[in-house]
Amino acid sequence: MRPSSVFSTRRQFLQNSAALFASEAVPFADASADAETSGQTGTSFVSDQEKRRKELWDLLGDLPWRHRPGLARLLSTEEHEGYTVERLVLDLNGIEPVPALMLIPHKRQRPAPGLLYIHWHGGMYDLGKEQLLRGVQAQPAYASVCAEKGLVTLAIDSWCFGERKHQADGKLGEEDAFKLMLWRGHVLFGMMMFDEFRALDYLASRSEVDVRRLGALGMSMGATKAWWLAALDPRLKLCMDVCCLTDYEELIRTHGLKEHGIYYYVPSLLKRFQAADINALIVPRPHLSVNGRQDPLTPYGKESDCHIELFDCAHVELPEMRTLVLQWMDHFLMEGALHVSCRNSGNAPLLI
Repeated sequence: MRPSSVFSTRRQFLQNSAALFASEAVPFADASADAETSGQTGTSFVSDQEKRRKELWDLLGDLPWRHRPGLARLLSTEEHEGYTVERLVLDLNGIEPVPALMLIPHKRQRPAPGLLYIHWHGGMYDLGKEQLLRGVQAQPAYASVCAEKGLVTLAIDSWCFGERKHQADGKLGEEDAFKLMLWRGHVLFGMMMFDEFRALDYLASRSEVDVRRLGALGMSMGATKAWWLAALDPRLKLCMDVCCLTDYEELIRTHGLKEHGIYYYVPSLLKRFQAADINALIVPRPHLSVNGRQDPLTPYGKESDCHIELFDCAHVELPEMRTLVLQWMDHFLMEGALHVSCRNSGNAPLLI
């Protein structure tokens, strides 16, 4: 079974979600092969995706593309069991500095796969990037997992979170940032995505990292940002999102707009894109999405229409979800170099 190159309807999107493949044989996807399967030429498939990708970027407001990032500043290093943490300040947008954590496993491949860990919202404005190290009740920390897997992992503070929280009342700070950005032609979610995009630049620039094996992982707000980033940036070879693959029209139908923070809403988005259209831009790269049937943030409508990997839980990462995430890390990041090598040598794609 292979993912379709185009999801023209919500039903097709759900039926072809990569999450469905977690328990089935999955080829390490090849763009031209999938394009041919759908009746398109490889060139047409890629050019159509590039066009739609540009349209998606254009919805995200005025972005500081002209800013050339400066050198990262290393503030300190911390030694943990199995890994070192670098505390950094990155220059990503030219507006405000971006505090970051870089986790470097002691035992790793050289070069090693790179992972962008994207923190959640949860109303926890003080947490930010520290979620990688501390975890939360709904999702245990990933730091030791990343170290064990040998993943060089980067996490940044998003706008309004962690060390970028500029008001005592975090919610008020987020709302003020949203309003001021609109006045200035920016979109808060767009500025968030721009920072993650530039953070991926930095991750890819590190000598420890294999640029052929870059992944993104997040939960909740981090999940949404992970699949948006995978749609916007084809450098990502694997997208893993936990508890936030939301069908926009179903969210409206179930009166669920209140479930998401103000950052989530992009002006005029529904005139051009539904969630299925954004996720179509990830095809044919591997994409794992795990969600809870009882999660009000991710309504899907009739269960008969839904073939995304669903679990009997609310807004929480179950151990079974993490098991799938770890399996996909192993297959598409840890073993990714082998798959790329085999595919480029003309051999048939490997199956799990």
